[in-house]
Amino acid sequence: MTGVAEVLRPLVPQVLGVLVRRYGQFDACEDAVQEALLAASEQWPAEGVPDNPRSWLVTVATRRLTDLWRSESARRRREETVAVREPAAVVAGPGEERPSDSDDTLTLLFLCCHPAVSPPSQVALTLRAVGGLTTAQIASAFLVPEATMTRRITRAKESIAAAGSTFGEPSPTDFPERLRVVLQVLYLIFNEGYTATSGENLLRVELAAEAIRLTRAVRELVPGEGEVAGLLALMLLTDARRAARTGPDGELVPLPEQDRTRWDAAMIAEGVELVRAVLGRGPIGPYQVQAAIAALHDEAPSTGTTDWPQIVELYGVLGELMPGPVVAVNRAVAVAQVSGPEAGLALLDGVDVAHRSDAVRAHLLEEAGRAAEARECYLRAANRTGSGPERRYLQAKADRLGSES
Repeated sequence: MTGVAEVLRPLVPQVLGVLVRRYGQFDACEDAVQEALLAASEQWPAEGVPDNPRSWLVTVATRRLTDLWRSESARRRREETVAVREPAAVVAGPGEERPSDSDDTLTLLFLCCHPAVSPPSQVALTLRAVGGLTTAQIASAFLVPEATMTRRITRAKESIAAAGSTFGEPSPTDFPERLRVVLQVLYLIFNEGYTATSGENLLRVELAAEAIRLTRAVRELVPGEGEVAGLLALMLLTDARRAARTGPDGELVPLPEQDRTRWDAAMIAEGVELVRAVLGRGPIGPYQVQAAIAALHDEAPSTGTTDWPQIVELYGVLGELMPGPVVAVNRAVAVAQVSGPEAGLALLDGVDVAHRSDAVRAHLLEEAGRAAEARECYLRAANRTGSGPERRYLQAKADRLGSES
C-alpha cells in the first residue's frame, strides 16, 4: 500500500488539474478525484498499478462526474451554478486540449491560493487538492477536529466559486502577486511542519516534506524564478538540521547545542548550490536572503565560528525587503553575537512576536547576567507558547535560573 500511495500522491494535482480545466467546477472535480483515489487504493494493490496511472485516474474520475451529473439533484445544482457563472471560457473546446503530459500543478496552486480565500483555508485547500492529503490527515497535522477542517476546506471552495474564479492562468500582470501568495502558503506549511505551533511534538515531518515536494514541483514549472529557488534552498537548509533539533525524549535542542554531525550534508549541499546559483543573477527577494543566512549557519562548524557580521548585514537587507517584528527579533540575536547582549536587547524595545520575542529577550538577559529579569521572560514565554516541547524547554531554563538565585 505504501508503494501505491507514493504513486498516487504526485498525481493528485495533475488529475485534478485536467478535470478542472475541462469542466470548470472545482468542488465537483475535487470530489471525483478523491473517489478515483479511493478506487485506486482498493484496486491497485491487488491488480497492480496500471501502465498509465494518470490516465486511469482521469478516466475513473470523469466517470464519477458523469454519474454525479446524471442525477436530478446534481443537474439542478449544476444549472444553478452555470446560471451565475461567467461564460465558461475556461473549458477547453475541441482541439484546445493541452498535451497529455502537461502538468497543471502550478495553475492549481494559483487556484487554491486565490486572494478570495483566507490564509488558513489556502493552506488547507492546498494540502488537500495539491498535496493529496486527506481531510483527516490535515486536521491531525494542525490539531483541529476533522469537522473543523472540513468546514475550512468547504469555505475555501465556496469562496473560489463565489469569486467566479476560473482555471485560467494568471495574466503576466497578476502572476508575480499570485506566485508570492503561493510561496507564502508553501512557507507556512513548511514552518508548521518544522516547528509545530501547538501540541506535544516539535516536528510534523509530513508537512515539512510535503512543502518541500510542492516547492520542487513549482520550481520545475518556473525554473527561472529566483524566489522559488530561494524558498526551496531555505527549506532544505533549515530541514537539514531536523535530526539534531530534538533529543531522545523529543525535547527541544537549540541551535548552539545541536550535534552538527547529525545535520543532513546532502540537503545542505543542495541548498547552498541553489543559493549560489540565484544570488546576484536577478532581483533579490526575502526568501533568497533568508536562504543565504541559513547557508551561513549550516556551513559553520559551530556557533562561535559563524560569520555573524555577515548575518547582521543580511538581516539589514531583509529588513528593507520585508520589515517586521520577526526580522527585528532575529537581527537582535545576530547583533548580540557581534556586539554583546545589551546591544541586542536595545533592538528588542517595543518588539513583540508572541513567545518568540520573550524567549530571545530572556536569553539575552541571561547572557547579560540579569538572571531575575531573564527568569521572568522565560516564564512569560513558556506561558505564551502552544508547543509542549518549547514550553518545557523555557520552563526548565526559568527553573534553573530560579535554583541558582
